[in-house]
Parts: sequence; structure tokens; C-alpha cells
Amino acid sequence: MNRRMVLGLAVVTTVGVTSSMAGCNRDSPSAGGSGATAPIVGVDYPRSDTDFWNSYIRYVPESAKALGVELKTTNSQNDVATLISNVQTFVSQGVKGVVMAPQDTAAIAPTLEQLAARKIPVVTIDTRPDTGSVAMVVRADNRAYGTKACRFLGTKLGGKGKVVMLQGDLASINGRDRTEAFHDCMKKDFPGIKVFGEITDWKGDVAASKLQTRLASDPDVKGVYMQSSFALSGTKQVLKQKGLLVPPSDPEHVFIVSNDGIPEELKDIKAGLIDATVSQPADLYAKYGLFYAKAAIDGRTFQPGPTDHDSTIIKVRDGLLEDQLSAPLVTADGATIGGEKTAKYDDTSLWGNS
Repeated sequence: MNRRMVLGLAVVTTVGVTSSMAGCNRDSPSAGGSGATAPIVGVDYPRSDTDFWNSYIRYVPESAKALGVELKTTNSQNDVATLISNVQTFVSQGVKGVVMAPQDTAAIAPTLEQLAARKIPVVTIDTRPDTGSVAMVVRADNRAYGTKACRFLGTKLGGKGKVVMLQGDLASINGRDRTEAFHDCMKKDFPGIKVFGEITDWKGDVAASKLQTRLASDPDVKGVYMQSSFALSGTKQVLKQKGLLVPPSDPEHVFIVSNDGIPEELKDIKAGLIDATVSQPADLYAKYGLFYAKAAIDGRTFQPGPTDHDSTIIKVRDGLLEDQLSAPLVTADGATIGGEKTAKYDDTSLWGNS
């Protein structure tokens, strides 16, 4: 466990007590007092076919133990119908709270309403629902992901050329946020760069196929933005087949920005196979997803403002708060690029190095 797993959170307001200094109060989560009964929390894992989500799955039991939470777990395998069914299983098991990461952020609304009617608080991690309320959303600023990737590629390409954006799924708020921010940034700051958006539905084989087709028609593409590490293996394979998987010093090099911060990405940055990634905090998703679920079960509420774990709680809309965790851009040298501060690939604070 890395040093960020020290439990603690600011901006807490207990039910019936109003804080006049949001962001200044401190409240350290603990396993509860002697003899306390551990609350049962149902955690649905959204998928187990990527290194990022498998890392999250490994972190969840560690965080549950630290918080004194009893777990019930399921895996919806990126299928919202399965997620809905899994939630019904949780209810039958008597859970007091639910943590989920719905990949279809619109279709989950009726299930959230059912849980609210049963007074079972929900925390969503990584994504937030398009409608409805939950106790807390735990994710990073996904628009910042797209902006950071844009500034990196735009700067490396000198504001000219072609890039491919391997999008996730636009049914997900994450896919929409990353896509819109990347396009907005390119249009504003690098109008000389042409962006080819390829929808992949978060599937690696689809991403590889679409990248191969795009390079066949536009062989002069010089940049790739992968919205998630699901596309990493296929992207490297396609570029290798075309003789383009070469070091940054080679004129044929295609600049690649990924997203997740898995160990393989950090190793690839060191080796010069890819150039950057955004470290999405798998460890903190597990930690604070369970923390907020336990807090909601205990009747605690929160206010917008800075936290003591390098994040900010924002108000998305009435009844919906989001704790936006830190997610740094990671590069080979850790230097500032395009106005974006970066972390070096071997920084020990990155969860991918823990």
C-alpha cells in the first residue's frame, strides 16, 4: 500500500451539525469503536478484463479491512443489465450501502431510485449518473484527462498534423467528458491539428481494428490518444506491424498518450514505447468509495470544498456531490509540457509503482 492510503478526509458535516468552515474540518475514518458491528457494503466491480480494474479489485478488500467494512461483491462485466441484477442480489443480502461504477450512466437511474426508496445509500466511483442522486461520486476530473492529453500531443506535434483519438463509449459520462475536452482543447489551442475520433466501446479489439483502418487511409498520423489502457496492447501491436513503434528520437515515432497509469504503461514510458499517461487513482477509488459509503450509512454528509487528500468536492447539481481526486499526467522526464505539470514515470507516489 502506498503512502496515499493513510485514511483521512476534510469537509465533513455530521447530520444535524453545520460546518461554517467547509474544507477546514478534519475527520479520520476508522473501523469504529470497540464492539461496533461492521456495516455490510455491496461493491459491484464493473469489469475484470483490464489491468486497471483488476488493480481496483485488489485494493477494495484492503480498504474494507482498514475501514472496518464487511464486503459483498459482484462483477457486472460491463453490462448494465447484470449490474441491475447484482444490485437486487445485494438488497436480498441485506447490505446497508452500495458502491458501483456504472458504465452506462443513463440506464442506471431507475436502480438508483429503487435503492433510495429503500434508504440504501449509493456511491459511484469512476463514473457519475446522468440523472438522480447518490451519496457521493468518487472520480477524477475526466475533462482534465482530455485536456492534458491534448496539450501534450499538441505541443509534441508543434500544433500541426493528424491524431487519432480512440474513444471509449459515449454512453458513459467518462467517454463524453474526455472526448469533448480533447476536441475543445484542440480547436482552441491547436487548430492546425486534425483529430480523427474513433468510438471503441471500451473494447481493445475494436480499438486496434479502427486504428489499423485509420492508418491505412492516413499513414501520416503522428499522435494517438487512448482514452483508457484497454487499447494499449492493440495500439502497440498495430504500430509495430507498421514499423512505427520506435523511440521518440526516431522521426517515424508516433506520440501516444494513454489513460489509467497501470504498471505496464509506466514501463512503456520508460522504454520509449509510449510517451505519457494520466494516472487514474485505482487505489483511491477503492479507498474513498468505501469511505463515503460507510459515512453515508453512519448518517454523515459533506459540503463542497477542498479535502485533506489533494482533491476538491464539487457540486455537480442539486443532490449530487463529486470528490474529484488527483490524477496527474505522467511522462518520461516529469517536466512541465504545454502548461501541464507532470509526474515522472518512476514517482513512488503513483499507484502503478506501489
